[in-house]
Amino acid sequence: MEPVLKVENLKKYFPVRSLLRTIAWVKAVDGVSFEIYPGETFGLVGESGCGKTTTGRTILRLIKPTSGRMIFGGRDVTKLKGKDLMWFRRHAQIMFQDPYSSLDPRQTVFNTIMEPVKFHGITVDNPEDFVIRLLESVGLNEMHLYRYPHEFSGGQRQRIALAKILALKPDFVVLDEPTSALDVSVQANILNTLKGLQKKYGFSYLFISHDLGVVKYMSHRMGVMYLGKLVEVGPSKKIFENPLHPYTQMLLSAIPVPDPELARTKKRMEVKGEPPSPINPPKGCRFHPRCPLAKAGLCDGKEPSLIEVEKNHYVACWLYENP
Repeated sequence: MEPVLKVENLKKYFPVRSLLRTIAWVKAVDGVSFEIYPGETFGLVGESGCGKTTTGRTILRLIKPTSGRMIFGGRDVTKLKGKDLMWFRRHAQIMFQDPYSSLDPRQTVFNTIMEPVKFHGITVDNPEDFVIRLLESVGLNEMHLYRYPHEFSGGQRQRIALAKILALKPDFVVLDEPTSALDVSVQANILNTLKGLQKKYGFSYLFISHDLGVVKYMSHRMGVMYLGKLVEVGPSKKIFENPLHPYTQMLLSAIPVPDPELARTKKRMEVKGEPPSPINPPKGCRFHPRCPLAKAGLCDGKEPSLIEVEKNHYVACWLYENP
C-alpha cells in the first residue's frame, strides 16, 4: 500500500538575528522522516517545544521548509506552485488548537464554510442544504447556520472548523492538539466524531498532542519527538506496552494515575534538568544529558539513527545498537 504522505529528512531552521544579521539557527525540526497510510492516524508526541506543531505546519507549507521532501499524491509538495499548490491546499487540511483563531468573527457559520468551497471552484447545487448536512455530520444543526463564532462554545467552534474541513473532502488532515483547550467531556465527543468521520470517509490524520492518553486512543502508529528529532516510531500499542527509548519511558511514567493507591506504588523514571536549547543541541544523542541510562563515550559521540528493534518498531538509541 502506497502512503498518502511520505516525509523525508524534513528540516526547519529559524534564524536568530542581531543587528540585521543571522548569528544562529533554531533547529526546530532537524531531519524527521515518516509515512502516513490511507485511513491511518499517525500520532506525534513530545514535550512542548520539541517541534511537533512546526512539523505539521511545515508539511502543509504554512511554513517554508529549510530542506527535505514531502511526497503527497506522487508530487513533491516542496516544489508545488500556483494551481498545483492550490490542489494540495484542497486535499490537505489542518484543524488548529484554538478554533476561534481559525474562524472569521465577522462571518456567519454559513459564509465560513462556503468560503473555501467558492475559492476552490467547487459546484454546489443548494449551498444552504449542503452546509446543513455538513453541520449535522459534526453534531450541529440548522439553527446554527447564521450565527457568529462568538455565540458558540469552544467545542462547538471546533465542530464548525471540522465542518469547514469536510466541505473540501480532503485526503489528509493535520490535527494540531484539537482538544487540548476543551473540557474532558467535550474532548471525548470531538475525538469520537473524528474517528467516526475517518471510518466513513477514509481520512488520514497526523494527530499532534502532548496528551498520551488521547494519542493512545486515536492513533494507529505514533512517533516520539525530542528536540526536533524522532527518537521512537512504531505501532501505538507496542510503544505503550514496551517503550524502548528512555525518553519515551519517561513520558509514559509521567502519565497521572487516577487511583491514589496505584499512584503511590507506580514506579516513575526520574529525569533531571530541562531540554537543551535547539539553537545548540548536544552532540550525539540529544537526550543523553538528561538520560539516566547514558554511557559516556557512546551516547555523547555520534548521533544515533532510527533502527528496527522489533517488527515495525524503530528507536534511535545507542543502547540497542550496542547492547
